Amino acid sequence: MKRPTELRNHQRELYYFRWRLGVAAAGAVLLFTLLVARFFFLQVVQHEYFHTLAENNRISIVPVAPNRGLILDRNGIVLAHNYSAYTLEITPSKIKDLEATINGLAMLVDIQPRDRKRFRKLIEESRNFESLPIRARLNDIEVARFTANRFRFPGVDIKARLFRHYPKGELASHAIGHIGRINEADLDRLEASEDMANYRGSDHIGKLGIEQSYEKQLHGVTGFEQVETDAGGRAIRTLSRRAPVSGSDLTLTLDSRLQEVAEKAFAQYRGALVAIDPKSGEVLAFISKPGFDPNLFIDGIDPVNWDALNNSLDKPLNNRALRGQYPPGSTFKPFMALAGLELGKRTPSYSISDPGFFTLPGNAHRYRDWKVGGHGSVDLHKSIVISCDTYYYGLANDLGPDNIFNFIGQFGFGKKTGIDIEGETTGLLPSREWKMKRYKQKWYSGDTISVGIGQGYNLATPLQLAFATAVLANNGTVIRPHLVRSILDAGTNQVRTVPAAKPVATLALKPENLELLKKAMIAVTQPGGTAARVGAGAPYLTAGKTGTAQVIAIKQTEKYVESRVSERNRDHALFIAYAPADDPKIAMAILVENGGHGGSIAGPIARIVLDYFLLGKAPPSALPVEAPEEEHD
Repeated sequence: MKRPTELRNHQRELYYFRWRLGVAAAGAVLLFTLLVARFFFLQVVQHEYFHTLAENNRISIVPVAPNRGLILDRNGIVLAHNYSAYTLEITPSKIKDLEATINGLAMLVDIQPRDRKRFRKLIEESRNFESLPIRARLNDIEVARFTANRFRFPGVDIKARLFRHYPKGELASHAIGHIGRINEADLDRLEASEDMANYRGSDHIGKLGIEQSYEKQLHGVTGFEQVETDAGGRAIRTLSRRAPVSGSDLTLTLDSRLQEVAEKAFAQYRGALVAIDPKSGEVLAFISKPGFDPNLFIDGIDPVNWDALNNSLDKPLNNRALRGQYPPGSTFKPFMALAGLELGKRTPSYSISDPGFFTLPGNAHRYRDWKVGGHGSVDLHKSIVISCDTYYYGLANDLGPDNIFNFIGQFGFGKKTGIDIEGETTGLLPSREWKMKRYKQKWYSGDTISVGIGQGYNLATPLQLAFATAVLANNGTVIRPHLVRSILDAGTNQVRTVPAAKPVATLALKPENLELLKKAMIAVTQPGGTAARVGAGAPYLTAGKTGTAQVIAIKQTEKYVESRVSERNRDHALFIAYAPADDPKIAMAILVENGGHGGSIAGPIARIVLDYFLLGKAPPSALPVEAPEEEHD
């Protein structure tokens, strides 16, 4: 049986077709409307935002580090300058296999084991997103070889850098200091001082001496460039530039020729010398021997050189002039003599009969003079000339610790001089209060006796001794010592002379007492004085005082014999002086570690320096032969 034929309802099908078509059209219109709205939102409403993002992808802000200022001596001789060279640098954060990358670079560029060690040390000290040098000062062949293979080493680049150079090497190294790569501690200080923005693009900062203390003046102001880059991050062109402002040039008070003469005069000896113009406070020479080559520290010192410097028995990194603390020995006696005169404890005619020792009432202990049997009758003038210990034992006992502390403290002992480089130590001028605080002990008479001859708890830096001598030469006028003479501002090209140091204080000293002391100090350098060789044949007068500072204690029953003592346990030799005595132009202090007697080692060094400074006389090829060891001061 056949099924009936089904008739199609075209009207209904047409209706549904139109309905579906309308829904589809409405959906298409809606989607198109949404797309247009989105385009409008992105291209119109957020145009500025996405334009900025696009520009940031296309344009990089590159900091431009300023040229570091030069350092020159008082005569214009360059002590620190800059030069440009290429460095091969790696950004560790962009490298997956650092060791493999370095090995690959070593096939193109000479990379020594010391370069690898230094690089690893830099990684430890730096943040991993910084580019760090694996090799500095590439030659043209190395630059060309790497450039041809650059595509193989993402995260590695060649950069043109300014390098610091100290053309005089060790000369005045402790005064000039050095720069070094910025480490975490430096970054913390920069953030705390709000100077971080000015160090974008800078890798180095002053670490010691003038380089550290005048960092703000030497560094300059960082500039920037707007650079258009391609998809690979390589620069295409510079769109705009704000030039950096170079650091200021510093002219120091140091005379590098005088510095060189003085350093050579030390020969093989360790020690320090500080020379000051007493009328202006300008530091003419600032020596700590041995020194070091500051060029070693610029890119991070390699382990071999670091071990050699850091572990040396001679301690070349120790700034003896600024931080070394030594008993002043007999160089303390002129200040004790002046205290006795000013405080009425001694008169010029007062004399003692020196048996070669001093005892306190009721005490059998003998405080020995350096000369067995003593010096006979000794007044104040003679006590300075022949450096009589016994005279000053008695004077110290009569003055007492409070008078010694208060009077002699006026000359700068026991406190910082305020020199314009960081790291100065205070030395020690002991007092009752200090001993109680430090040792929880009361002050004894024996403490006073030892202090009176510059021993015991007494400690002074060579800088303090030179400063105190300058105050004495300047008739009690106290002027702060300084190392920078003028500053050339690179921005304005104007020279700003450091104002002549104004007197910090003027000590109330009687002219007749000063005159008496100065005559005695002149006699020290004349025949019969402990430093007679210093003044021998000189066309100018020198006022001075020798000193010998004990390193190890000697028992009452023993005699100090230098030849029987190991070299590093021998006495230190000291000498303070100013000249010409009638119109002082230079005041100095010299310390020779384990040098023996002040008159036999430190004194001849002073004569070499004075002859050159005052007469322009070339120094001898070697120090004079040391005097017999029985000579003492």
